[in-house]
Amino acid sequence: MEELLVAFQFLTRLPISRIPYQPDSLSRSAKFFPVVGLAIGFGASVLQRILTPHLNRTLVALLVLTFLVLITGGLHEDALADTMDAFGGGWNREQVLTILRDSRIGSFGALAIVLSMLARFLLLSILPVNRFTALVVSAHVLCRWTTLPLSYFLRPARENDGQGARIAQKVSPTSLITGALLSFAIVLYLMRTEFWIPVLVAIVITALSGLYYFRRIGGVTGDCFGATNQLTEIAVYFCGVWNT
Repeated sequence: MEELLVAFQFLTRLPISRIPYQPDSLSRSAKFFPVVGLAIGFGASVLQRILTPHLNRTLVALLVLTFLVLITGGLHEDALADTMDAFGGGWNREQVLTILRDSRIGSFGALAIVLSMLARFLLLSILPVNRFTALVVSAHVLCRWTTLPLSYFLRPARENDGQGARIAQKVSPTSLITGALLSFAIVLYLMRTEFWIPVLVAIVITALSGLYYFRRIGGVTGDCFGATNQLTEIAVYFCGVWNT
């Protein structure tokens, strides 16, 4: 229960009472990140079901997206912006890591947030209504699952600083397997015979982004986790509108 609460405390802005800090609390809780995604996706689905009979689909999509941003406090959007600024503006490892430390948002970061918000808004507004719940919940489960393989296989780019150092290469094989089985089981239940499509997409994005982070900075940071999270969420939504 403590590990589950730590996962919710870290990934959401829900009013959860503070848990006593332990150096390995975050890495132990990582296996429950997909459960947080399940709760967030389910909340978005409930909101969509309540609003759909009364509002235009465009407005429903806007309100659902607002809910998703508010419940996480823009955590992943901020990470995406920082990552795009760093990799877009840095020419070498040292420059990239320096820019990642900068809390200010540059042109690459601003463009990344705008494009991310726009893409999710458009995709949410045209997702098939009868598959909205399955796709949104699957997207939020899988995008939070991506932290597990990234943190298991890649070392922290900064050894003793930042969220990356608290998770990277500190996730146990048991946590990796538990989180993966849990995530894929949820997606299988929701997507049935088509479950392999979003799962494959999530695996490919995780692998490609992980390789890119490794080549550019030799590991990952907390912002890298958030950027891959955002890209995976968008990609799973895209699966839902392909050929519709």
